Amino acid sequence: MNATEGAAAEAAPRRGQPRDAAAAATLAKYDRRARIPIILSAVLPLIIVPAQGNWVAVLVGVVSWLVFAVDLVVHQRLIVNYLRTHLGRFDLAIVVLTAPWFLIGGAHGGSFVVVLRLARLSRLLIATKGVRRLFARLGRVSIVALAVLFVGAAMAYYAEHPVNPEFATFGDAVWWATVTLTTVGYGDIVPVTRAGRVDAAAIMFMGVALLGLLAGSLASFFGLQNQNGDTRQQDGDTRQQASDQAVLAELARLREQVAELSGLRDQLTALTRHLAAPDQPAPDQPAPGPGDE
Repeated sequence: MNATEGAAAEAAPRRGQPRDAAAAATLAKYDRRARIPIILSAVLPLIIVPAQGNWVAVLVGVVSWLVFAVDLVVHQRLIVNYLRTHLGRFDLAIVVLTAPWFLIGGAHGGSFVVVLRLARLSRLLIATKGVRRLFARLGRVSIVALAVLFVGAAMAYYAEHPVNPEFATFGDAVWWATVTLTTVGYGDIVPVTRAGRVDAAAIMFMGVALLGLLAGSLASFFGLQNQNGDTRQQDGDTRQQASDQAVLAELARLREQVAELSGLRDQLTALTRHLAAPDQPAPDQPAPGPGDE
């Protein structure tokens, strides 16, 4: 293998990576646009079970399968040897096993089909970066919200229970904390002690902050916020990939020049030996025969 072939092998994308910078940009754009259809295709068949005789359910089942089939084809076209990766094999298995076999008379899988549809959700969490980021954010928000909810309910219960019949049980306190945290404010349960009202004010402020964080996460996920930051990041990644390819091409050219210089060095060495010993044949010339003068 010469220097050019070695550099080309190094520059070639590996299995599971986009074929080139253009494929990487196309894949990123596709992931943004296909995010919502894939989520709906993973969730709706769990709610609306496809069955014969119900054309809406059948339509949902077929369209949801087509979305995953198109997703598999797009990834196969843009990613090197996608079907040889673990995720590619997993996608292929989901597409084959969750095909609309229910259209065939008498074909049904019972609970096994439900498990396969749940596998679509796992694929969604594994492969979709935006969904993983959303669940990570919602997970942190949920932990904080639950902590505020139960701590606030416990404080209100111990402050209000002795003097306020509306806080008769801890469940009443949890209901009041939930209504207060979500800023709904039904007013069916109202604290009357100073500690209870301070606790209510704290829960209200925490509720506004948590709802704002939740709204921001959902707006970012559904593409309602300004995407300039994400676009700049993607442009930067694309430029970095192009720069890396340019560096590899330059290295290949330098290797070719070094190889040429090595050949010139050998020729200079042979010429030096010929000048030092004129009886020796010159480089790149045949030795004189017996009849040559």
